[in-house]
Formats: sequence, structure tokens, C-alpha cells
Amino acid sequence: MGHRIVSQARGKGGPRYRAPSHRFVSDAKYMDLAVFKKSGVVQIVDFVNDPVRSAPLARLMTEEFTEAYMIAPQGVAVGDILEFGPNVAQSPGNVMQIEGIPEGTPIYNLELVRGDGGKMVRASGIAAYVLSHDKERKITLVRLPSKNKVEIDWGCRVTIGTVAGGGRIDKPFMKAGNKHHDMASRNKLYPIVSGTNMNAADHPHGGRTSLGRNDCVKRNAPPGSKVGNIAPSRTGVRKTKIVVGD
Repeated sequence: MGHRIVSQARGKGGPRYRAPSHRFVSDAKYMDLAVFKKSGVVQIVDFVNDPVRSAPLARLMTEEFTEAYMIAPQGVAVGDILEFGPNVAQSPGNVMQIEGIPEGTPIYNLELVRGDGGKMVRASGIAAYVLSHDKERKITLVRLPSKNKVEIDWGCRVTIGTVAGGGRIDKPFMKAGNKHHDMASRNKLYPIVSGTNMNAADHPHGGRTSLGRNDCVKRNAPPGSKVGNIAPSRTGVRKTKIVVGD
């Protein structure tokens, strides 16, 4: 009798695959817009590690002696003062609206909608760059780390600088145990095994050295066989025509 395959078990949402959110430190979102418009300063009191993300978090102390967290920028230290508001200095870690940032400035933790708290460019060692401002449409063109370009509304907030923790992927894990503990801290599936390397009872592709047939399945296929390429529009390497000149 067959078993419940991994893709089915993950979709069920059991504790083995559920994110351990009770151990996460903070979502590292921006403060409310009402507080942001008043402007102010915060002080970095510590740096903490959050297992949910690759970048370190900076623990901040506000003027009202309340704690907050933000994704730490590169080049700051404990005791530094950071500013937030509509018009602040162009220094790493300061938070402001994107309309006042000069072209070519590195930024991170971009808002896509005003007040969403930051959605993009939050991983360690990366940054986006301001390309141009459109005064008529009141939008800013930003180049993401993936080299894609996105338009950001002028009312959206960003952080000046680059995310701390650069060079993280330069150090290898060296041992499988280190990789195991890293993935287990976020309940990520590890190791990932090919379906053809499993037993026939564990996966529809199991029990053979190679699949030996097309692995495309229909969109309405039953869950037990819905593995491989799900209703793909096309597969394989796209061939290009070579035109030879006279």
C-alpha cells in the first residue's frame, strides 16, 4: 500500500512542516505611518539573531523608551543614532520616503504599498538602487538585486544602505549536520530526495533508476499522482534558430 508522499504531507500542514513562529524574534516591520510622520530618532542597543531570516536584527530604543526591531544595515554599531521621518540625512540605517532619495543610492526593505511595513530586499548582504524619479506620476524606478526593475510610489518608505550579513554564503557548511541544524531551525525540508531515488511505495516515480517517460500530469490529476511537471505549457530547452548570412 502506498504512503502519503512528501508533497501531500507538506500541504496538510502538520507540525513537521509548520514554521516555528513562536521562536521568531520579530517581523521587523516599519512603525505606523502616524508615528513616522512625526519624525524622530532611535538608538541601536543590541544586535540579535532571528532564525527566520538570514540578516541580523538591530534592537532599537525609541525616545519613549520602547523597544523595536529593524533589519540591521551594514556599517552601524551599538550606540549609533538612526533617524526616521520624511526628511532625514542620507546615512545608512535612516528610514525615509523614497521620493527624497538621490539616484544611485543603495536602499533595502522596500514598501510596495504605503504602510505595509516593508516587503522586498530583506536578505543579508543585498541592496536595491534608485534609478530615476518620475515627477508627473510620482513614482520611482528601482533596480532590484535580481536586476529586475520595479516602480515604487513616492509615499513608500525605504531604508538607506545595504543589509548587514554580507558574505554569509561564502562560508561553506562543511558538514551535513551543520546544514541539518540550519534547516531545522526553520522547519525546512532537508535533505531533498529525488522521486526516482525513493521506493515505489513512497513516490509515484520510485522504484526505478530513471522515470523513462514524460512526467507531465494533468491539472485535475488526483493528489497521489500529481507530481512532476504540473500542466506545463511547454518543457525542454527552447531552441533558437541560427540564421547564417550570405
